[in-house]
Amino acid sequence: MFEKLVAIEPTGLISSAQEELHNFAKEVVFYNDIPSNDEEICKRIGDADAVLLSYTTTLTKEILQQCPNVVYIGMCCSLYSPESANVDILYANEQGITVSGIRDYGDEGVVEYVISELVRCLHGFETTPDGNQAKPWNGVPQEITELNCGIVGLGKIGGMIADALSFFGANIYYFARSEKEDAKEKGFKFLQLSELMKKSDVVICSLNKNTVLLHQNEFDKLGNHKILFNVGLSPAWDAKPFEQWINDDSNILYCDSAGALGNNSLMNHRNVRCMNVSSGITRQAYDRLSEKVIHNLSEYTRVK
Repeated sequence: MFEKLVAIEPTGLISSAQEELHNFAKEVVFYNDIPSNDEEICKRIGDADAVLLSYTTTLTKEILQQCPNVVYIGMCCSLYSPESANVDILYANEQGITVSGIRDYGDEGVVEYVISELVRCLHGFETTPDGNQAKPWNGVPQEITELNCGIVGLGKIGGMIADALSFFGANIYYFARSEKEDAKEKGFKFLQLSELMKKSDVVICSLNKNTVLLHQNEFDKLGNHKILFNVGLSPAWDAKPFEQWINDDSNILYCDSAGALGNNSLMNHRNVRCMNVSSGITRQAYDRLSEKVIHNLSEYTRVK
């Protein structure tokens, strides 16, 4: 059992999970706002030996050096790699601090977001930023059937999006580190990135945070009159070629968050559709998140 567990910012844990935290620590402290600076983070952690945080706060090496009692950090958000994490995991591990994260808790909502926005675009159901009724993407309403869709990054969420689009009859191309046998069995076609960009009418980027794969060459191959989705947490592209591409009125970008867009000045761009909300954060996602965070705590305390 920990001496003191501190949730240094809102974690998304449902009330029953917050109550359950008291089974893991003699003292549990919750903060309901995001700390404004590093000094405030250190003050909130204080002498705690366990810390919970979400994706909006970063625990750097310098912060951890000022909090020597910490032995456990629970990330109430996605952890895919040390490089993309908002915790200095490499330093933490050097100090014997265990860092646990979660995955695959908000994917279903993201899949629904992609399908919803794509259907609205193809049929002309949406309203343009200037308040007018949009025209169907190709002038007449069309289905997803036979639409050429390229998935950049066929991880868990990319695979779920591919499955959903395939259910509606889309032709699925994908780019990943290597060809995947299960994707091949489903009829998905593995392509090199430049070829995928060239063949696809719709490209969906599903990459880890801070992973950039779309450069000038990829946008040249993509060309115009295309639809681009980014469901990652950060831009999947170099800024300059993307901005050149999005300025062509035959192109359109969909992303749910400002982080995925990467440039707030483009938020109201005529060809950008950014809701600035997280499509993966649903009631069910909070349930899954809470279950996984409690599981990680249980595993840590069981081993210790």
